[in-house]
Amino acid sequence: MEIRAEMVAQVHSVLAEPGTKVAVGDTLVILESMKMEIPVFVETPGTLREIAVAPGDVIQEGDLIAVID
Repeated sequence: MEIRAEMVAQVHSVLAEPGTKVAVGDTLVILESMKMEIPVFVETPGTLREIAVAPGDVIQEGDLIAVID
């Protein structure tokens, strides 16, 4: 499953590493937009295969954030 950005934002922090088992509701990254912090949650359990962003990155709507198997 691919997790993609729903808005333009800056990546504030990355909270998970590839290879980690993730559950529904776990927070993968925190985005920042207009001085608000927006957590990106896991919606499907599995193993985190890839984190495609790093702190400080500016992402656009539809950009890949992570891949979960």
